[in-house]
Amino acid sequence: METSAPAAMAVGSSAIMCILFAGLAVVGLCATALWIWMLIDCLTKETDEGNSRLIWTIVIVLTGGIGALIYLLVRRPKRKAELGK
Repeated sequence: METSAPAAMAVGSSAIMCILFAGLAVVGLCATALWIWMLIDCLTKETDEGNSRLIWTIVIVLTGGIGALIYLLVRRPKRKAELGK
């Protein structure tokens, strides 16, 4: 029994959609883990001098994964160099 071309394309496109969905789910889980990690890092290790802890917490909470990535790349190395933690 032969399969028709549209049926074969439907099976192929659904497999691609499953792979795409799985990839997006992994990216979403990684972004959420990064967000939680940076939020905890900011709340526990950031100094409260000049309200920097409050400002960075607001940035991380309101901008989600992008804010966590900005904190990781911009503020965290600077804080480690200044404070050693």
